[in-house]
Amino acid sequence: MKFTTPALVCALLGSTIAFAQETPDGQWRLVPESDLSAMIDCHEATDKSLISAHRGGPSPGLPENSIPAMDAVLTALPAIMEVDVARSPDGVHYLMHDRRLDRTTTGSGSVSETPWTEVEQLFLVDTAGWQTPYRVPTLRAALEWALGRTALQIDFKRTADFEEVIALVRETGNANNVILIAYSVGAARRLHELAPEMLISFSLNAPGELDELVAAGVPEDRVIAFTGTRTVRPDLYAALDARDVEVIFGTLGRSPSSLDNIFARFGTDERYAELSEGGVDVLATDRPREAAAALADAERLPVAGQCGVARAP
Repeated sequence: MKFTTPALVCALLGSTIAFAQETPDGQWRLVPESDLSAMIDCHEATDKSLISAHRGGPSPGLPENSIPAMDAVLTALPAIMEVDVARSPDGVHYLMHDRRLDRTTTGSGSVSETPWTEVEQLFLVDTAGWQTPYRVPTLRAALEWALGRTALQIDFKRTADFEEVIALVRETGNANNVILIAYSVGAARRLHELAPEMLISFSLNAPGELDELVAAGVPEDRVIAFTGTRTVRPDLYAALDARDVEVIFGTLGRSPSSLDNIFARFGTDERYAELSEGGVDVLATDRPREAAAALADAERLPVAGQCGVARAP
C-alpha cells in the first residue's frame, strides 16, 4: 500500500499550492559557457568543487528522479543532477532507476514490459513510501527542464538505447550539458563514437586503466573519472589531475557504511570539504544540501558570477 501525502490531498482538492511549476526567484544556475569539462576545470582552478545530486536529490515529499526534486535542489545550491534513464517497450525514455515500478511509483511490474501509456498514469512515491502528486517524467521533459539550468549526468539503465538518448540530448540543445555514464570500455567507446562532443564518466582505479580507455579510442579530454565510493585516493586524484582528467567521488549509497550515512551519523559533515581539498572535483552525494553547506563553510562551494554559475534575481 502506498501512502498519500498531504500535498497530494491538496492537489486533488484543487488547492492553489504550487509544486515547482514556476522557476523560483533566487534559483541557482550551473550552465557551461562553452564546454562542461572547461567549467569543471575553471572551478578546480579556484579551489571549488561541484555537487552532483544523486538521483536528482530527493527529499521528503520530493521523489527521486523527479523534476520537482531537482528544482528544489537548485533553489538551495548550484548542482549537477544525476538521473537514471530507462526505456519503455513502446519506445519512450523516462527517468527510472529500478527494473520494476513498485518501489518508486504507485504501479507495479517490470519496466521492460510496461508500456509508457501505463507508466504515464502513475504517481511517484518518495523514499518514505508516500504517494506524491508528481508523475514519472520523460527524459525529454528532464532535458528541456535542464537547459539553461544545469547539467545532467545520465545513467543508462539496461533498457535504455544509447543512440536514441543521444539524439534527444542533441535535439534539446544539451550536448554541452551532459555527462554520459559508461560501465565498460566497450560502452565508453560506443558512446564516444556516437557523441564525440560529450563527456563520459568511467570508473577508474589506477592511471593504467585510463591508458586502456584511451587505447580503445576515448580521448582523455572526454573522460571524467568516477573513483568509487569507499576509499579516498588523493594519489590517484593527483595522477588524474596531471593528465587533466576531472575526478568524481561518491559519498552516496543506502548502506549504513556509505560515507553520506557515516558523516550524518557522527556529525562530521566537514569531511565533504576535506574531500574537496584532497582533489575531488565533483562530489556525488545523496546529501547535496549538507555537502554544499560544508563546502560553503570552507569557501569551496562555487559562487555566483564565476565559471558558469549564476543566481536568478
